[in-house]
Amino acid sequence: MNIVLTLLADLQQMWGFSFMRNAFEVGAMNAIVAGVTGYFVVLRRSAFTAHAFSEIGFAGAAAAVLLGGQPILGLLGGSTMGALAIAALGRRATNRDTQIGIVLAFALGLGILFISLYSGYANESYSILFGEIEGVSPFEVELTVVASALVLFTVGVLYRPLLFASLDEDVAEAQGMPMMLLGTAFMVIVAVAVSFAVQVTGVLLIFSLMVTPAATAQYLSRRPQGAIILSATIALMATWVGLLLGWAASYYPPTAKVPISFFITAIVFCLYLAVRGIRLLAPRRLHRLPATA
Repeated sequence: MNIVLTLLADLQQMWGFSFMRNAFEVGAMNAIVAGVTGYFVVLRRSAFTAHAFSEIGFAGAAAAVLLGGQPILGLLGGSTMGALAIAALGRRATNRDTQIGIVLAFALGLGILFISLYSGYANESYSILFGEIEGVSPFEVELTVVASALVLFTVGVLYRPLLFASLDEDVAEAQGMPMMLLGTAFMVIVAVAVSFAVQVTGVLLIFSLMVTPAATAQYLSRRPQGAIILSATIALMATWVGLLLGWAASYYPPTAKVPISFFITAIVFCLYLAVRGIRLLAPRRLHRLPATA
């Protein structure tokens, strides 16, 4: 009983800090957006795209830090410009690896240049690379709310044509669907989602929210709607549990401070391994099939 009361008191204390409330709010919105968009990223076999946008956005964030601006705005601008460049270079999602690599290499070079020119504290660079969800400002919370609503609304509007094009590009193109427009819209959606997910996991761990929950969900549900809901739920659960574990690791010595992004990454990775293990032990009839509408 005493342990329960102590835990409740600790949770109440944690919730009394505005930076933790901001972290939970931003984490929830980013997790839901990452889970929803991540489903299409996995379905279109574009996991490299999510990773690339995070590193392309790194150049924009580094430029913003160098100029004394908001890193999140630099991330958003860099990722969006990278998305438009990649979409213009390659019309089909399955043939974009080369174009992504070209844009990514140039963007990384710019990011390294901007960071080398920055003479301030290294904390800004660290938060861009590894995430610093506990340090989000009220401005970033408001910006995340608006951007998340726009992304989810756009995905809802484009859901059916985007799902059709993701399942079979050849058939969708034969049906006269605007593949270039859909591809560009999808690139921008992923770029925006990645820009805000970086606040939670950082550039180097973006796969933990954008790819792993969606990949896990596809093993648990054959229906697109069910897989999307599961993907968002897994990402949300991992983010909130990661925040709680990060708080506990910080305030219960002698435990050293452990980055929250590590906890989030570890949770989704272990869950993915567990689901894959169950699938291997399950009857063949339960083996995953491609999601269909």
